[in-house]
Amino acid sequence: MTNLLESLRQHTTVVADTGDFESIRAFKPTDATTNPSLILNAVQQPAYQHLLQETVLQNPKANVNELTDALLVAFGKAILSIVPGRVSTEIDARLSFDSQASIERARHIIQQYERAGIDRKRVLIKLAATWEGIQAAKQLESEGIHCNLTLLFSLPQAIACAQAKVTLISPFVGRIYDWYKKAAGADWDEAANSGLNDPGVKSVRQIYEYYKTYDLKTEIMGASFRNTGQILALAGCDLLTISPALLEQLANTNGEIEKVLDVNAAKANAPEWQANNEVTFRNELNANAMATEKLAEGIRLFIRDAQALDVLIQNAKNQLP
Repeated sequence: MTNLLESLRQHTTVVADTGDFESIRAFKPTDATTNPSLILNAVQQPAYQHLLQETVLQNPKANVNELTDALLVAFGKAILSIVPGRVSTEIDARLSFDSQASIERARHIIQQYERAGIDRKRVLIKLAATWEGIQAAKQLESEGIHCNLTLLFSLPQAIACAQAKVTLISPFVGRIYDWYKKAAGADWDEAANSGLNDPGVKSVRQIYEYYKTYDLKTEIMGASFRNTGQILALAGCDLLTISPALLEQLANTNGEIEKVLDVNAAKANAPEWQANNEVTFRNELNANAMATEKLAEGIRLFIRDAQALDVLIQNAKNQLP
């Protein structure tokens, strides 16, 4: 009998959401994604501290920003030696509202990958789905640098990404679920808000139906899951990026998964076309309290972890002979 993970692979491209190489080897995903929090956690583990030490030793004159990029590329190279597909490498969240600085940082990261013999087609540059991040991605895509727009919580963000012709978006599920659960407090009904009724699942389905109805080419990768029920409810999504803990649960559970998201069904339930420009984007995002709050919170948390990584790198630099 097959397990849920193998069954899921029949409908969706499985991506590992981790910087842990051993987990990636164990679950054999097609792609892998990283972010500042995952890299920070990984680099503090004994098994990966050598990557930090080697990066600092090999770049003795580099500043902290340059060393951060070099460390991210070191993780990315190692991951690409395991997965057959792509790795997502994230731009510093402190640049989330600076298009030009994001573009320059992305070019620098891609140059490092290419110097290491990695084809840029195997790298996705991750940027926060702010207006500035999306415009940076638009320029990068025109240069053949493919992008993954993250911290995406709403349809207006998704539409702007598609118009910018970005390669992939990562609409979040778990953080939307968290927001609605917290807002409801004691009135939250878990059973009534699970599966297809989960608010995070509903958000991704809305984006999926819109993209497929209008044949938008940007790939959709559901992200940020809290439980396997959310994953099963999105079977059929282009890609799903899943933590090692949830990958393990899926692998250890026997059963078959039915495809839930379907292109023909999406077109049969065709949503209305929506225009999108900067004013519309900012107004609609502002009107969505959940998306506004979670986008801002996500950027703050990634900045916090980027700053903590800075400290680790600077400490390692200070220990150079």
